[in-house]
Amino acid sequence: MSEARPMRGVFTATVLTLFCVAILIGLGLWQMDRKVWKENLIATLAVRLAKAPADLPPRDGWPRLVQDTDEFGRVTFPAEFLEGQEALIYTAGSPFRPDVKGPGYWVFAPAQLTGGSIVLVNRGFIPLDKKDPATRPEGNVRGSVDIVGVMRWPETRGWFTPEDDPKTNVWYLRDLKAMAVAKKWPTTAPFYIDQEGPVPPGALPLPAKIEVKLSNNHLQYVLTWFGLALGLAGVYGVWLGGRLRRRNA
Repeated sequence: MSEARPMRGVFTATVLTLFCVAILIGLGLWQMDRKVWKENLIATLAVRLAKAPADLPPRDGWPRLVQDTDEFGRVTFPAEFLEGQEALIYTAGSPFRPDVKGPGYWVFAPAQLTGGSIVLVNRGFIPLDKKDPATRPEGNVRGSVDIVGVMRWPETRGWFTPEDDPKTNVWYLRDLKAMAVAKKWPTTAPFYIDQEGPVPPGALPLPAKIEVKLSNNHLQYVLTWFGLALGLAGVYGVWLGGRLRRRNA
């Protein structure tokens, strides 16, 4: 009986160690996949954002657009912003806009294309104290504007995304359908445009060209998880060796 108990302890420790090592190795392999995905994403964005802007796809081609192949494509088109219409998306910063250093809002506005179709445009950034349009009257551009920008797709709400507040015109997610319904904007485009230019009088809202500044720390995570797996296996080996020596003695 006295020998059975230590052996049961060795068996339990072995099973737990194998379980934990398997999890750590699995996390390391997952981070290796993430590393490849992130490197491909950065390379793809760099290629797409380096291209000259093409004409915005026509209205009848919008249903065939796919996020994986069409997002971040640069486009240009003439449009007229609907006067007095905008929705404010709160932001604490952006990995694509290093010039945005603090909290503020993205100004989303409906732009009417030739032919009457409506596309939502992220006109750019404003600081918190410029929420009221009356504080930036120069940015109320009238007439047709030749817009240059990047096609983007809506975001998905996460567990910690605050609820939007249409009553105060503040949103926390780039949800085109929600904004369009609340504002009664007749748009069916599956995308919106992150405007690069032109910069309006007064520079508010402030558009800018997207920059690829995505962090890629996955190799560090790979080494961390594999290192922990190796360390745990080493500790177990030392512990097991000690147990066996004491048993033999």
